[in-house]
Amino acid sequence: MADIDDVKETKNFFVDTPASHEGFYLKGAHQLDWGMRNRLARIFRPESGRTVMLAIDHGYFLGPTTGLERIDLTIVPLLKYADALMCTRGILRSTIPASFGSGVVMRSTGGPSTLKELSNEQIAVDIDDAVRMNVSAMAVQVHIGGEFETQTVHNMTRLVDMGLRYGVPTMGVTAVGKDMARDARYLGLATRICAELGAQVVKTYYCDSGFDTVTAGCPVPIVMAGGKKLAELDALTMAYNAVSQGAAGVDMGRNIFQSDAPAAMIQAVGKVVHTLMPPKQAYDFYLTLRGEHDRALKKK
Repeated sequence: MADIDDVKETKNFFVDTPASHEGFYLKGAHQLDWGMRNRLARIFRPESGRTVMLAIDHGYFLGPTTGLERIDLTIVPLLKYADALMCTRGILRSTIPASFGSGVVMRSTGGPSTLKELSNEQIAVDIDDAVRMNVSAMAVQVHIGGEFETQTVHNMTRLVDMGLRYGVPTMGVTAVGKDMARDARYLGLATRICAELGAQVVKTYYCDSGFDTVTAGCPVPIVMAGGKKLAELDALTMAYNAVSQGAAGVDMGRNIFQSDAPAAMIQAVGKVVHTLMPPKQAYDFYLTLRGEHDRALKKK
């Protein structure tokens, strides 16, 4: 125990200084428990309030996606540039180094492959395993308008309840079916439903018209999904438009790991997301890094 001899009696309680109460920088998160806010802080940078999340969970229904055949070789070198990683528990355990200190958003629903009805998902991870693996959030696919809409919404609310008990946030991921329009009306409906039913973060697609109404109408942070592979400048422009219109970052996969220079691309995306670097300038930054990489390879 502490030595009690010669204990000073003079104390300074700073009675003239009100106690400080730090708020929280993420929309809709100021009333969450400390542990949940701490986990969200692993995903979203406090300096910008945004995230560059690297999505590599495609294999849970697509199998070995192009660019993800050998995650140990193609993705692990990119981790140092990512604010957060979205992956499955299988990849997390088998391939991602335990020294990775940034946020992990774990895919927590699944079931069908591309050969079946994709909306027929079930919860695929127990909350105890999510806590055991120290993840920062759980991701659940929500198919608003899909054949199994109610089932996927119920998956989300069950994970929200479990997450609240253990301080683990839930990210609702809005899935858009082939016959559904990716417009502001649909995206606004899907994101608001996820937030109303308890998701602390929502991931959705960007739309060219009215995306600012989607983010404004959602009381929790929205992270933009990268979607299909685009030309690098187009992907950077989409990211810039999304964060300029209220998105709290991006969750990109194919637009990074299928790029000709993935390390250069994720760094360029980071410039856009965290500093609002204009797309053309970010593209020039990408080309510079790509050129340096190519020259380094030639010297070997």
